[in-house]
Amino acid sequence: MPAITDSVQFVKGIGPKKVKLFEKLHISTLQDALETYPRDYEDRTQITRIADIADEDRYAVRAILGTEPKVSRIRKGMTLVKCTIFDESGSLGVTWFNQPYITAQLRVGQEYLFYGRVQGCGRARQMISPQAEKVAENDQNPGRIVPVYPLTAGLTQRDMARVTEAALDAVPGDWPDPLPEVLRVKYRLPDAADALAAIHRPKNREDVNEARRRMVFEELFLLCCGLQQLRERRRADSGILFRGDRLEQFFAALPFAPTGAQRRAIMEIAADCASGRPMNRLVQGDVGSGKTVVAAALCALAAQNGWQAAFMAPTEILAAQHAETLSPMLGKLGLTCTLLTGSMTAAQKRAALAAIESGAANVVVGTHALIQQSVVFHRLGAVIADEQHRFGVAQRAALSAKGEMPHVLVMSATPIPRTLALIMYGDLDVSILDETPPGRSPVETYAVGENMRRRITAFIEKQLAAGGQVYVVCPLVEDGEGDSRLKSAEQHAKDLQAQLPHRRVAVLHGRMKNAEKDAVMRDFAAQKYDILVATTVIEVGVDVPNANLMVVEDADRFGLSQLHQLRGRVGRGTRQSYCVFFGADKGATARERLKILCKTNDGFEIARADLSQRGPGDFFGRRQHGLPALHVADLAADLALMQNAREEAEALLAADPSLSGWPLLKERVHRMFAERDDEAFN
Repeated sequence: MPAITDSVQFVKGIGPKKVKLFEKLHISTLQDALETYPRDYEDRTQITRIADIADEDRYAVRAILGTEPKVSRIRKGMTLVKCTIFDESGSLGVTWFNQPYITAQLRVGQEYLFYGRVQGCGRARQMISPQAEKVAENDQNPGRIVPVYPLTAGLTQRDMARVTEAALDAVPGDWPDPLPEVLRVKYRLPDAADALAAIHRPKNREDVNEARRRMVFEELFLLCCGLQQLRERRRADSGILFRGDRLEQFFAALPFAPTGAQRRAIMEIAADCASGRPMNRLVQGDVGSGKTVVAAALCALAAQNGWQAAFMAPTEILAAQHAETLSPMLGKLGLTCTLLTGSMTAAQKRAALAAIESGAANVVVGTHALIQQSVVFHRLGAVIADEQHRFGVAQRAALSAKGEMPHVLVMSATPIPRTLALIMYGDLDVSILDETPPGRSPVETYAVGENMRRRITAFIEKQLAAGGQVYVVCPLVEDGEGDSRLKSAEQHAKDLQAQLPHRRVAVLHGRMKNAEKDAVMRDFAAQKYDILVATTVIEVGVDVPNANLMVVEDADRFGLSQLHQLRGRVGRGTRQSYCVFFGADKGATARERLKILCKTNDGFEIARADLSQRGPGDFFGRRQHGLPALHVADLAADLALMQNAREEAEALLAADPSLSGWPLLKERVHRMFAERDDEAFN
């Protein structure tokens, strides 16, 4: 009998080559296989009669093999196997690509359950490369729910099934459960062993749903326990005391009156900094809500109390822009602002490093150049990270380590519902900027189809003729890298240049070197280009007040929140600004989604719509928001369970802060956070 800790190499049919492939999926032991959950399920229980197949989709069909499977070679390296199957309602052609061995597995007159995608219509209709399982005599319900696992090239679903079966057989009867029994009863959750069996070997959809609910709750509960412990530990630390009695001087130095939301966030920061504990706060605000002013207040607070502030931005051009914005504000208070980026000359760097080390630089703005070993602060008291998701927790920690428990402020322009923010950034306090500074006129937004192409090109020319500038965003970098129907930045830039030969067109995408990207963006900001054709690399970018038109190609391929971020690139100057989304002709769903953006400029409202529409999609893309990797839970879709998990974690830790009464739970929390190298747990 195999043990759960045994290597997968002991499973029949898994040789040394496949062991290496399993390692690519981080599966070395049977336990690793058990903790690798299916990414999807094929429901083969819903059996459809051939005559009832209505459109192109996946179907389970119970049918008899009617003709001998015939192999033909259509070109070198490509074989086709064709045959016909039938049931009492009709017949259907079946084709397998590059599977000549299938002929040895099938027998004319035998009944099988075929599962696969049906393509074409009428007589041309075919089932393509289906799975075929022999139906036993008198088997009334041959269908089953089949798990679909993540794979790597060279591994098959059959390999994964073999290893998972062996792992399930090795689960001991006394399998430990990290969830307290009182919570399993309260939320009607299966125990750990039953949930594992159901998630890998479900009898029906209900099994899958119940098991997933249990796994999600457990994962979120562990996450919330860990975050709560981190927060409590940080609260126990003693921090630098900043007096906030000169805040009014800062407000007076601003060239405008702050919004109520800005003032509220600044007062929350001042209270944190005066509490005697290190601040750990997230300021989250929609595009254009004025987060930089809030950061400036912390910089002023630090400098007025004899400490330095470090402000880290994700790109050189954004760092330079922040320095330009902060210098005059802080200059009025007699404070200096120093810029440090990788592309500065050796002499400029030497001067900046000397000012930082001597303390002559009150506020230092830079890219991740700030965390290099050569940067020595005289007295670092506050750290600000702009665009939180662009920095890992490790980078934030490296900058903080240059001081002794400095106050930390992270800023994000991704508007997400407060409940989600509190859990996503569970070890941070949250301030939300939900007001737009006065004077910013909303961007007029239109969702259009291809029939408007010529009119939009004419509209681009009209805006340029009036002295404006235009962004055009495409989903691909170049032709041939994905869906051929989608626009690529490089080809679309050539097309636009051909249509508007007298205009200056530039291209910007993520495959370019950072220095190239910065140069293009700087030249666009300096009005050396009229049109910038880019990928979403400009989603977080520099202010170009003169740019007043944003055109997004294939907008149906982006999330609503991402489209809202892109729209935020325009409307930053005095010109009336416009945003045009192509994709309204890609079906009713695409049209309805894009309509939401035409109706509102409120990022939080858009985020809520995105959440409800995309459901269990990856709402946050692949951004690094510093949480341990979640294997089953979806931060967006599992909001209700998340709230429950958070409340229960807080209650349990209030009674037992060190989890000494729950050794298995404690060990699992530590293991989860060890994956993200959180030093607080080591």
